[in-house]
Amino acid sequence: MKFRGESTRGIAIKGTAPDLRAIEDFASRMDPDYPSAHSPAEIRTHLQMSAGLNADVPFRLRIRPRGKDRFKIVIVAYDYFSEFSILCGLLASFDLDIQHGNSYTFSDRPSGPQPAALRRIRWNRRPRREAEGRKKIVDLFEVRARPQTPFTESRQKDFETELGRLVRLLGDNQFQSARERLNRRLVEGMEKRKGPFAGLVYPVDVRFDNRSDRKWTILDVHSRNTPAFLYAVSNALAMRNVYIHKVRIESARLEARDRFYISNRQGRKIQGQQEQKTLRIALVLIKHFTHFLPWAPDPAKAIRHFDQLLDKAMEDRTGVPFIGWFREKEGLDLLAHLLGASDFLWEDFLRIQFANLLPVLESFKRRTRRPDRKSFSREMSTLLARGVSPEDKKRILNEYKDREMFSIDMRHLTRTRASLADFSSALTDLAEAVVEQAYRLGIEHLTPRFGRPRLEGGTPCPFAICGLGKFGGREMGYASDIELLFVYGGPGRTDGAEPVENSLYFERLCQEMLHLIEARQEGIFHLDLRLRPDGNKGPLAVALDRFRSYYHPAGQAAPFERQALTKLRFVAGDPALGRKVEAHRDRFAYGTDPWDRGSALHLRQRQMTERAKAGTVNIKYGPGGLIDIEYAAQYLQIQHGHDHPDLRTPNTSEALERLRRRRLLSATEHAALREAYQFLRTVIDGLRMVRGNAEDLVLPEEGSDEYKFLARRLGYHDPDWKKGARRLAREIRRHMGRVHEIFSRRFPPPAETPSRG
Repeated sequence: MKFRGESTRGIAIKGTAPDLRAIEDFASRMDPDYPSAHSPAEIRTHLQMSAGLNADVPFRLRIRPRGKDRFKIVIVAYDYFSEFSILCGLLASFDLDIQHGNSYTFSDRPSGPQPAALRRIRWNRRPRREAEGRKKIVDLFEVRARPQTPFTESRQKDFETELGRLVRLLGDNQFQSARERLNRRLVEGMEKRKGPFAGLVYPVDVRFDNRSDRKWTILDVHSRNTPAFLYAVSNALAMRNVYIHKVRIESARLEARDRFYISNRQGRKIQGQQEQKTLRIALVLIKHFTHFLPWAPDPAKAIRHFDQLLDKAMEDRTGVPFIGWFREKEGLDLLAHLLGASDFLWEDFLRIQFANLLPVLESFKRRTRRPDRKSFSREMSTLLARGVSPEDKKRILNEYKDREMFSIDMRHLTRTRASLADFSSALTDLAEAVVEQAYRLGIEHLTPRFGRPRLEGGTPCPFAICGLGKFGGREMGYASDIELLFVYGGPGRTDGAEPVENSLYFERLCQEMLHLIEARQEGIFHLDLRLRPDGNKGPLAVALDRFRSYYHPAGQAAPFERQALTKLRFVAGDPALGRKVEAHRDRFAYGTDPWDRGSALHLRQRQMTERAKAGTVNIKYGPGGLIDIEYAAQYLQIQHGHDHPDLRTPNTSEALERLRRRRLLSATEHAALREAYQFLRTVIDGLRMVRGNAEDLVLPEEGSDEYKFLARRLGYHDPDWKKGARRLAREIRRHMGRVHEIFSRRFPPPAETPSRG
């Protein structure tokens, strides 16, 4: 970035040189110690740099070598909130260790008549848009470049370019954007250089002094000098809305002793004991947390969410014990993974249900084994027994569900050895337990009024709950819904004070269950009943005879509904009725009637056309996406399930393995589809986690920040984030290409060649 009349990093401003009066005037508006700390030549340079500022040129930069690997950097700029922390972070991102420095703030508006010489210097060339009365800063840094990353001419130019971007963001009041850009750059830079950014959490001594300075609070910070220490501290102050007026920086090889002259945003001293205590806690914890950012998929999200979490902890009495938990290395490591994973994860649980967070985290640390369906049901039953009213029990049920879902998500995010199958099984076990408890609560609520449902012969009418889709296949992932099918024994009436037909009773029971289980977000643990007979036009629960007549070669079920039944599985209710439902599934889905190849492939083609738009990659519906693997397994199951009952499994991975054993898939095909299935499921979970949306499965644009964060979230932690993203892109193309080739060869359009199935 070159400014008119200025060398790239030196000073050669055209115009009349400042005289002694101008220098005195400039110095008089600085701090009292400024003139004694700087020579007339240095003050003249600062004045020249200041005179060149205007709305189009918001900063001036001067870089001078001071010996081997050492430089003096002078930055004069308009004063923006959080600017000092941004400058410190930028220096750290270029691997420059701040040894000494000073930061000054002064007003551009003279208190009296402007000296003639100063007028000549400043207005010799009238700027196009002068920011009258705006404060300015003079920041002086003595830095040492690390030998492995010399501060070359090229890197100095890059430094100036990035400084310009950040200052302009601040000038546009985009403080958060500037901070996020810097955080990401800083962490990426440290990872590239394999620097010890995530070092030990050293103690920090923080002291306040309101007596020594008339205008500002003096804050002394002393700790071990770790990389980006000054940025971590100054950024913590900025995040707490503390204004930094002046800084004195003194760093030895191992020790950092920095003095900040600060105020709140209203310009007042920070005097109250509680205010100081809160700031001290926040400063220390944010400083510590900064050193764990390399573990966060998105460092900018992580530090922002941590600051918000601190706010909640310090304003909420239930959060007081949480402060101690923040101080532990294990706790900060865990939070870096969680808080940098997803805005949705933060907003959905950490902020809304803060009071429940600490018990969940403590329980997570203690658990050595994940709970299964029986333990989920047992714990829920104990908690629900404490509920008094139906609404009370509904609250208990959903709070438990949300806590356990979050715990499962944490395990998946932080324990890399936990497999996708473990994650799916845990979510499915929880969903099964929640559905079963909702069923029992529904009966408990309806029985006093309607009694129990009975068949026409007087015997109890059974009820079965079956899963479909990912739930039926025990393949649930992040943001999965719960696809259900409700079946009851047949016609009859209830035996209570207000007897009603069984059809009405079970309709009410289903409505109770829908009311009881609340989805945190659309599509996440949302009960989906759309695959029932007659779809949304049909009743919520169907009698067994209607189930059999609908799913029949002569019935109304469409070809895709036959295919959907391959995922059906009995989940809860009456086991005998569940076995009858599954037996009819086998007769219909795996019967001798020919597979409608044309309809199936036409549906798949429509999905690719309508959901995978040109120029984008839909990881689920695009060519070679997850659907091609699932459909390939289901097509072969329908074609061969009549002769081979072992193929009748709702789980895709099991189906692929059994098809290989039956030699209906070659070993090469099986390996490719199995690996791609695991990989694409993981990518989909990564997308859903950050977006909080079960439907938006279009990959971000390659090269974008979102793509880089997706790569990091999926474990592609290359020190060069671009390389990590490119590795992910290559893997996606490789897997989807192989799947598309296998699917197209196995199931070509009917007009081309006969099916090889």
